[in-house]
Formats: sequence, C-alpha cells, structure tokens
Amino acid sequence: MKKHLLFGALCCLSACSQSPQDSQQLEPKLVPAEFFRGQLQAFGVMHNWQGKQNLHFQAQLCGQWRGQQGDLYEIFQFSDGRTDKRHWQLQVSADGQIRGRAEDVSGEATGWTAGNTMYWQYVLQIPQQDGSLDVTVKDWLYLVTPQQLLNRSTLHKFGLTVGELTLSIQQQDAAADCSAFIARYQQTERSPVTD
Repeated sequence: MKKHLLFGALCCLSACSQSPQDSQQLEPKLVPAEFFRGQLQAFGVMHNWQGKQNLHFQAQLCGQWRGQQGDLYEIFQFSDGRTDKRHWQLQVSADGQIRGRAEDVSGEATGWTAGNTMYWQYVLQIPQQDGSLDVTVKDWLYLVTPQQLLNRSTLHKFGLTVGELTLSIQQQDAAADCSAFIARYQQTERSPVTD
C-alpha cells in the first residue's frame, strides 16, 4: 500500500503523462483523415477553474482531406448567445505526428495519434472586448466507436488550470460535401467573450 501511495506522489511531483505507446494497441484506431471527414456534430460543456459548469455549447463541423492534409471547419454556438468558429489546417505524418494551424491559434498545434487516442497542445487566442486572452490548451481525444469521439481539454494560463472542456463529437456523414458549410463559415462572425 505504501508503495502505491509513494508511486502516486512521485507521479504528481514528476508530472507523469501518457505517451503514444500507452494507447498504441487500443481500438478502434483513430485516423484523423477518416474520422474528421464530411459532416460532424459536437456537444460540450465548459467548467471554470473551480470546476463549476459555466457554459454549454453545440458545434457543427465539416472536414475535407487530400491524403494526409486536411481542412476542418468548426462553428460553435454557446449557451450565452456567443458564436465562435475555427478553421484547422491539418497535417498528419506516417509516424502519427499531427500538426495544425488556425486563425485564432498562436503558432502551431503539435501532437500525436496512437491507437484510439490523439493528443495535441496549442495556444488559443480567446476574443475579448478589448483584445484577446491567450491560453494553452491540452487536448485529449478518444475514439470510442468508429463514429463517436470524446474530447477532454484543459486550459492553462501561467501554468495554472483555468478551465476544462468536455466534448462529444459524432461523425454524421463522411461523404458530405463541405462547400455549403464553408460558405456559411465564411459568413459567420465571431463574438467576443463579454465577462
């Protein structure tokens, strides 16, 4: 028992983390170019730094791929009436590394895929009335069925967790054309956070 407690304490102190090897054998296999293709729908909740739910939201997504390069368009509707959107430009390499860029992400998102899991990290610019707030996002995505994925994200500022997001994404039509969605995306305006 003491050994288990000691190991747990050491893990906390040394910031034990998952690696691609931990998920390599888990099924179903998450292949971004297959799951994030066509029309998808998402639902989620946001929790503040105290763990209290402060928002819920739904999102529509559409993805299109050319080999291992993809474009994923997202439109979010929040329970406070706010609208947000994101266009990810994605690149997946043969060894499972994934990279992405988006208009509200500073620099490049980087991570990996293995088995049913994808992890990546990036700095997100959250629009405010007087500019933007930069937070580091750590995303863990788990494919639980071929068409359903769970996403747990933590948001960090100055090394402290300032929020959490839990999200469910369902693939609705992998063969859907994204042209109409992209036109809608281009006409959608982002809303700033007001409080």
